[in-house]
Amino acid sequence: MGIVAQGPDMTGSPTIRPADPDAIEAATAVLREGGLVAFPTETVYGLGADATNERAVAAIFLAKDRPRFNPLIAHYATADGPGRDVVLDGRARRLAAAFWPGPLTLVLPRRADTRLAELASAGLASAAVRVPAHPVARALIAAAGVPLAAPSANRSGEPSPTLAEHVAASLGERVGLILDGGACAVGLESTVVDLTGPFPAILRHGAVTAEDVAALVGPLVHAEDDAGRPKSPGRLARHYAPRTRLRLDARDVAAGEALLAFGPDGLPGAAVTMNLSPAADLTEAAANLFAMLRALDASGCAGIAVMPIPGHGIGRAINERLRRAAEG
Repeated sequence: MGIVAQGPDMTGSPTIRPADPDAIEAATAVLREGGLVAFPTETVYGLGADATNERAVAAIFLAKDRPRFNPLIAHYATADGPGRDVVLDGRARRLAAAFWPGPLTLVLPRRADTRLAELASAGLASAAVRVPAHPVARALIAAAGVPLAAPSANRSGEPSPTLAEHVAASLGERVGLILDGGACAVGLESTVVDLTGPFPAILRHGAVTAEDVAALVGPLVHAEDDAGRPKSPGRLARHYAPRTRLRLDARDVAAGEALLAFGPDGLPGAAVTMNLSPAADLTEAAANLFAMLRALDASGCAGIAVMPIPGHGIGRAINERLRRAAEG
């Protein structure tokens, strides 16, 4: 883990291209040279590099200002790909059959002959793997011919990007090419399930719910925060955070605050209001969360009041992101 990538802190305008076959071919060339490419998935935009190339993986950490102890997820084009690099037990195969391709990441033991860079796993004996459902992501991974390490395509700790423009605003020319595939359908990062122990544990909530997982692999254990040595992304105490202070479960709005509302009834007095879902649809709210946090952060308000979000289904994942965003 002694590899250090070095490069200028570039903040100019990166190249954004519609994700057509020509752009995917150009992106593949960037990846093969050890460069970084941002691409859409159904969850959020990922910052991709060749997961088998230590220097390329190191460039991800440099571009994001990401702590080296925070592991990355390796993305594969097909469900039979991860078995080349990690050990899938019966539980993993059941979950893969049900949810791959899709917004589920599995943390599994690394094979002794794995191709994955050690830095991608932050030196752990496990690796996080998934098969995204987005056709652009799968086409790019297939064209590259290797798994892609791909955390969210933003500076570490910021709200994740759900549009190509979010990537450009956050990373500038730190990314070689951005493939524009439009808005991400899910809008929250993948669910992460740890299968390295005798009992499965959810490390990060997402669109695949705890109930979905338990139905296939049995009861889940509670995973304590492990910010000093996390097994997956999304475990740091403060994460997904705008610069503006968040106030959660707001029942009123203070002077100078913006409002992130949910449901048909807002709150009076906000300087700016955005509603995650006027119809109180949690799936719609999840898809809008990061884009609206970014917009309210740019509004110049003194704070952001967030109305209560129900804690069932994908609402659990929304609240997890908001809690970490408000931490500190």
